[in-house]
Amino acid sequence: MSDETRIHIPGTHRVDTRRPPRLADALDFWGLSAAAANVAMQMAWPEVGRGVVESPVESGALLKHPWKRLRTTASYLAVAVLGSAEEKRAMRAAVDEVHRQVRSKPGAALRYNAFDPTVQRWVAACLYVGFEDGYQMVHGRMNAEQAEAFYSTSASLGATLQMRPEMWPATRADFDVYWNEACRRVRIDDEVRAYLDDLLHLRMIHWYLRIPFGGLLRFLTAGFLPPYMRARMGVAWSAADQRRFERMFRLVAVVNRFLPRFFRDVGGPQLGYVRWRSRRNRALV
Repeated sequence: MSDETRIHIPGTHRVDTRRPPRLADALDFWGLSAAAANVAMQMAWPEVGRGVVESPVESGALLKHPWKRLRTTASYLAVAVLGSAEEKRAMRAAVDEVHRQVRSKPGAALRYNAFDPTVQRWVAACLYVGFEDGYQMVHGRMNAEQAEAFYSTSASLGATLQMRPEMWPATRADFDVYWNEACRRVRIDDEVRAYLDDLLHLRMIHWYLRIPFGGLLRFLTAGFLPPYMRARMGVAWSAADQRRFERMFRLVAVVNRFLPRFFRDVGGPQLGYVRWRSRRNRALV
């Protein structure tokens, strides 16, 4: 099933072998290209999909406030990967404040609660898959040893939410087992499918941005969805699309080698922004 639940990573370029890759290495500009696909993957679990669609927290709604949602998600990821223990506690408290409001209503056909650690493990797993796929598309397929090093600090993606650290799969191989089993729970109802259609077509951004960038972002979003997810979301993707996607990232990989880190880095500046907000007692999410 893994060929269907993960995207294809071509073996045409290799990661830097001077040191083991780290999760923090994926916090760069091109990591943002998988953001919309990652949200769609998270929402493919019924509890997450219904929680997002029915959430009373309008200030954090992706389709109503996309730029704020991008900022808060980037802030969360920067803290989860790079932040100190104190910063992670502060971010978790901020997320908790929002998640307290996200729960099913009495008598709902599907019961959900944003504090459910099992659901938050799925969210964290989607985030990890996005990091790993984005990193490998730019830097090349990792071997088993490199993948283990990359994975070794990833538990913080869920532990900074409501997931208990011991719930995170212990090894990269264990993660594959969990991921394939978790994907079997993917269910998308009509209302969630309509929400995802708006997301995939970027209807939450202004039309004058969709004209120059909409086609590219829609293509990237579809490309970062595993075949299993595309099929259930009704997203068309051909062999020709896959070849174009891989060619695009071969070009990105070449250009990336000549860009200094500070041009590509997202994590460091975003963590600095979180610290700036914290010093001024501004909301983190």
